[in-house]
Amino acid sequence: MTFDNTEDLDDEEILDVDDVEVSADAEGGEYEHFRFVADAKQGLIRIDKFIVDRIPHTSRTRVQEAAEAGCIRVDGKPVKQNYKVKPADVITIVMARPRREITIVPEDIQLNIVYEDNDVLVVNKEAGMCVHPGFGNERGTLVNALAWHLKDLPMFADHADLRPGLVHRIDKDTSGLLVVAKTDIAKLDLAQQFFHKTTERSYIALVWGTPEPPVGTIVGNIGRSLQDRKIMGVFAPESNIGKHAVTHYEVVERLGYVSVVRCRLETGRTHQIRAHFKHIGHPLFADSHYGGDQILRGTTFPKYRQFVRNCFDVLPRQALHAQTLGFTHPTTKEFLRFTSDIAADMQQCIERWRTYIESRDAK
Repeated sequence: MTFDNTEDLDDEEILDVDDVEVSADAEGGEYEHFRFVADAKQGLIRIDKFIVDRIPHTSRTRVQEAAEAGCIRVDGKPVKQNYKVKPADVITIVMARPRREITIVPEDIQLNIVYEDNDVLVVNKEAGMCVHPGFGNERGTLVNALAWHLKDLPMFADHADLRPGLVHRIDKDTSGLLVVAKTDIAKLDLAQQFFHKTTERSYIALVWGTPEPPVGTIVGNIGRSLQDRKIMGVFAPESNIGKHAVTHYEVVERLGYVSVVRCRLETGRTHQIRAHFKHIGHPLFADSHYGGDQILRGTTFPKYRQFVRNCFDVLPRQALHAQTLGFTHPTTKEFLRFTSDIAADMQQCIERWRTYIESRDAK
């Protein structure tokens, strides 16, 4: 049985209270590989399904085998695979061998720092940079860069924590703003703000088609797809699958077969915007995981299809930018709001669509 956390999914926008934590307890020859804390609204669900929904690259059969071997614990006691998870349950997976660890290597990587003081740092992350390391992705991440930039601070000194100072994150191929705490007090304060939804976060997306109504709200639980474990699916709120998720949106510009949309997150789930817009039939442009890298709207004319392929070449990633970030400063209690320009590749793609539509309509 293998439960190594090998997936490069560094894109949950809020580090939820039931994120995976890793620790080791050598007493009795047992090592803790995973820890989950069921949240306060967790519905009753079999523990094998609960775990499969949270650990990449595993199967229900392997989880059931682990339960039979006594490797799955709830509040420290072994349970069978049909145990029903309850709110606040502490679920651990233990094994007789230690878990492979990743060492944070400080790297002198240039950061686009928007704001910095003694408590917080706001970074405008470029597309293509992972937020934190994972197996097969140990170098070149935001955390590696922060470990260098903030190496004199206690929180970043021992390189043991894979996400020092992080209270939220964005996808590898999403550009835009993140706030990083520089002290334990600031991290706790910011984490509470994200948990209680008092922060302000808005994104700009380019989507296929035009959502109707042009101003609306998408509500649907976000959980791992039942067909493809590498992406997220949207489930009915009453299904007890996934986590409650709400995305507010507004169409700000119609460009024929695509639209520029502003999204405001009420919750922050893995791939929330990407999954929600796929769910309503308007995938993000160029999003290879959710079907947006196909020509979903428009004509069959070769010239149009070549134009779209050229746009894909300009923007070889999902068209999503974390544009606005607001939060209350942990020390001064002043509300700070930051806005970043849309990343150059995404802006170039939008400009191409504007030119195309203007040319088409002028004929």
